[in-house]
Amino acid sequence: MRVTFVSMETPHRRDMPAIVRLSRLARTLAADGHEITICCTKWWEGEHKTFEQHDIEYRAVTDTPSTRSFAAKLPFVLRKCNSDVIHLLNSPPALVRAARAATTFRRTPIVVDWWSDVDGDSARSYEKAVRSSDRVVVPSRFIETMVREHGAAESTVQVIPEGVKMDLIREVEPKDGIDMVYSRRLDEHANVETFLLALAELRNRGWNAVVIGDGPTRQDAERTARDLRIDDKVRFVGDLPIRDRVSLFKGAHVFAQTAEFEPFASELLWALACGCVGIVEYQVGSSAHELVEGKSKLEGTRGRLVTSPQELAEEVVATRSLSRMKVDNAYDAYSYDTVVDDYLAVYESATQATGLF
Repeated sequence: MRVTFVSMETPHRRDMPAIVRLSRLARTLAADGHEITICCTKWWEGEHKTFEQHDIEYRAVTDTPSTRSFAAKLPFVLRKCNSDVIHLLNSPPALVRAARAATTFRRTPIVVDWWSDVDGDSARSYEKAVRSSDRVVVPSRFIETMVREHGAAESTVQVIPEGVKMDLIREVEPKDGIDMVYSRRLDEHANVETFLLALAELRNRGWNAVVIGDGPTRQDAERTARDLRIDDKVRFVGDLPIRDRVSLFKGAHVFAQTAEFEPFASELLWALACGCVGIVEYQVGSSAHELVEGKSKLEGTRGRLVTSPQELAEEVVATRSLSRMKVDNAYDAYSYDTVVDDYLAVYESATQATGLF
């Protein structure tokens, strides 16, 4: 299949979840023999407008990131691509409408990957983007609701979660001796303070915890741990590569999820697949609860839902009755192979609906 991805930014310059998700899919499809093109801002050296890497052809739409210029030039670039499917991010939404303009004479289906709404994009522009798309892929039911509010029909929206590498999880050795772990970028949405307040409730019990991640609120979190007099029990280890995070997850018994905003709780998913008991504080702006309750929960999920630091502390104590695990094989259902198959099914559905095949 010939798939053209449109992403004004790529991970070469901007490491954002939505961009990484699209790029990872493109690389996987290319490795599986599909013909992949990515239309993007030029990130490589030299004067040439195309660049090939890992069996992917990158085509420069503009030399620098500019939504207006990129949207104006995109239809002309897309018309040179012999695409079966055009796959874009939802932001900037103007690019979705520009892509639709490129398919006036050849009804190439447009699939939009909707990680989340982005500050600065208007509701009106999202409504137009929805109308310009044939299928919308979202990572969670939380985001599905968001997209439906922009006017997307239920029949056009498909939930495809993030995935995990179960082979990697099985091969990595656990770092034993860890009771609890938190992992996320420490930004304004991290809410690691709830985790620390719960730990403070247990300061007189024997335990240890690790906080993985870095960001602008790390120093505040470390100060909170000191103020709560638990800094001797909590280690802040900063950003870690996935193998090191998996090692810590496999060694831990509990993973705490307290962030206020999560389109998809990827770190929680990895931790659950590593056998952790997931304790999730419900947040109205987060999809994390979907992994431990409701339709998205796997049978036998070792997860609990709480609403306060006190409840989180109580559930930590309750998990001591559960055995430790290193791998939960049920999460083969979230393997990257399954995720890619789901995307291919969306492509097939979209192309059949537009009458190409």
